[in-house]
Amino acid sequence: MGRVTTRVRRTRWDVTDDARLERPDTVAVEEPLEIRVGQDVVTTTMRTPGDDFDLALGHLLTEGLLESAREVATLMHCTDVDESGLPTFNVVEATLSPGAHLHGPARNRTETMTSACGVCGSASIADVRTRSRYAVGDDPVMVAPSVVADMPGALLKQQPVFERTGGVHAAGLAGRDGQLAFVREDVGRHNAVDKVVGAAARDRELPLSGAMLVVSARASFEIVQKAGVAGIPVVIAVGAPSSLAVALAAECGITLVAFTRFPRFSVYSRGDRLDGGTTAYP
Repeated sequence: MGRVTTRVRRTRWDVTDDARLERPDTVAVEEPLEIRVGQDVVTTTMRTPGDDFDLALGHLLTEGLLESAREVATLMHCTDVDESGLPTFNVVEATLSPGAHLHGPARNRTETMTSACGVCGSASIADVRTRSRYAVGDDPVMVAPSVVADMPGALLKQQPVFERTGGVHAAGLAGRDGQLAFVREDVGRHNAVDKVVGAAARDRELPLSGAMLVVSARASFEIVQKAGVAGIPVVIAVGAPSSLAVALAAECGITLVAFTRFPRFSVYSRGDRLDGGTTAYP
C-alpha cells in the first residue's frame, strides 16, 4: 500500500526580520487512483492512498452505478508499476458478482477528477444529478442539537493524518447518538465521503437510514448528492454550504447543517429533525 504521508524539504520565511529556517515537513500524499469494473475504466481520481477498496466501492455506490456491496465479488489492486518497477497500488479493479451489472453509465467527464471536486469535468449539470433510490425525506431520525454541535470536535479527534499534515479532509458516519462508526481521511473531500460510505456498505445494506454524515469541509453539491444516493438523512459540515447544496438538500429531504463549531451551527433544510425543532425549511 502506498504511503499516506511523506517528508519534503521546506524553507520557512519570516519577513519581519528576513529570517529563513530550513527544515523537513510532513505532507499528505496525493496520487491517482484508477477505478475499473472488469477491464472498463470508471474513473480516475486524485486521492490519498489508503482505504482504496472502500473508496472504489463507495464511488460505485454514490454514483448510482451499483446498489449494494453484494454486487461486487472481488476488489483487488492491479499490478501497475512506476518507472523504477515498483508497484504503485494505484489501480483498483472490481469484479461483479454473477448476474450483477452496472445500473448506469459512468459520468461523462472531459477530464480526470481532481482531489478538489468530485464533479469537475462533467459535461453538463444534468449529468451530475444522480437521483437517489431512497425516500430520504421520510427518514424519521431525530437528533439532539447538542449532538450536532459536538460532531466536528468528535471527528477531529479521529483525524491523525490531518494532525500530522494539516492537508486532508475527513468524513465520518455516526448514529443519532453521535458515536462515530466510521472515519476516513483523504485529500479529496468527496473521496473521504466515498470511503466512509464504502466502509459502511460492507457492514450493512443501503440505505444508511438514521445516519449522520459529518465532513470537515464545506457542504458542496457533491457531498449532499452522495449522501442522498446513500440514503443518509443528515449532513453536518464544518464549513459553508453552496447554493446548489442547499437546493439539493431541500429537494431530497436531507437535514443540512453547516458552519458547525461548538456551540453553534446553522441549519439550511429540514430543521424539524432536530429535537424540539418545528421548521422544515426549504
